Amino acid sequence: MTLLNFATAGNIICAPGSVEQLGALVAQRDVGRVLLVCDPGIEALGLIDPALESLNAADKEVCVFSDVEADPSAATVEHAAQQARSVGAQAVIGFGGGSPMDVAKAAAMLLGSNQPLDALYGVDKASGPRLPLLLIPTTAGTGSEVTPIAILTIGAETKMGIVSPHLLPDVALLDPQLTKGLPPHITAATGIDAMVHAIEAFTSLHKKNPISDALAIKALSLLAKGVPAAYADGANLEARGDALLGASLAGMAFANAPVAAVHALAYPIGARFHVPHGVSNALVLPHVLRFNLSVADALYAELAPLLCSADEVSQAPSAAAALVNKLEQLCDRMGVPRRLRDVGIGEDALPKLADDAMEQTRLLINNPKEVTRADALAIYQAAF
Repeated sequence: MTLLNFATAGNIICAPGSVEQLGALVAQRDVGRVLLVCDPGIEALGLIDPALESLNAADKEVCVFSDVEADPSAATVEHAAQQARSVGAQAVIGFGGGSPMDVAKAAAMLLGSNQPLDALYGVDKASGPRLPLLLIPTTAGTGSEVTPIAILTIGAETKMGIVSPHLLPDVALLDPQLTKGLPPHITAATGIDAMVHAIEAFTSLHKKNPISDALAIKALSLLAKGVPAAYADGANLEARGDALLGASLAGMAFANAPVAAVHALAYPIGARFHVPHGVSNALVLPHVLRFNLSVADALYAELAPLLCSADEVSQAPSAAAALVNKLEQLCDRMGVPRRLRDVGIGEDALPKLADDAMEQTRLLINNPKEVTRADALAIYQAAF
């Protein structure tokens, strides 16, 4: 018998134009004032306008906090919570990519509980309650709208995670129309990020289960179809929908069967060199997968037909090798950097990256193969 405990967002809505339901969804929670968290680019592009119109039509007062940076800091969460308190916000909406949604999650916890932010870091340290939380992604990548995780930057170079089921939102609202304006390079990087989520969930050592497996497989099949098509034609709404739903399904998968060494080695790259998260993953992805082949070959072989043609599989040394090759080709096709040197990282930085990666024990324990510091350094050297 398989024993598992699967959790996800309270309500998931996926449809073009579904952002117009936001006001009604907030009204169901009997709140008057809401904090909407986004970033400056999203606000400047007017992406939040349909959300604001829906909230205004429902007679909800909205305070917009748009000072969210990439790799958001703990100070940003504190500022968002302070602004919410000043207006008496009773619910929080996260609107955007992973950064605004992570800030919204953490702010909702601070506003609803008496815990200080420093007490929330780690697994199951956030005990709740939190304010009502609704999350609306505008990228098809992080899956943050359905995960119990918020990643914040502490100081200049350290990333810390808050992991708690209390961070799962009441509503995840997936509207592919909101992703149509994404530039191709962001479509590509976030799409690779989502694929990594699916792949690592499928091979997660400790909590892999039948539900996460089914979600990971469906996610990867949607992403394999949707991401390249959305990259080629950003106005392709069907492709945008496939990518967005695929990213959320991958998020559900890795929220329950956690990610591993690809993310563990990617986090130091993002923290130290401010490389976008999806690109950081792409830089180490093929090298981690090849490292894992000796123990995860059969699992990667199961995933290969989702990305590779029969000819591609037959021409490779193995189905698993075909999967790795295909991921490299996909990155090249979409212009995603694959070498550390290509994003300005020097060879002298590799030992410190390896040191930092070994601090990511929460992730490394999920890898199908044990990773030592020497292994991490060798992977960075292969990626250099």
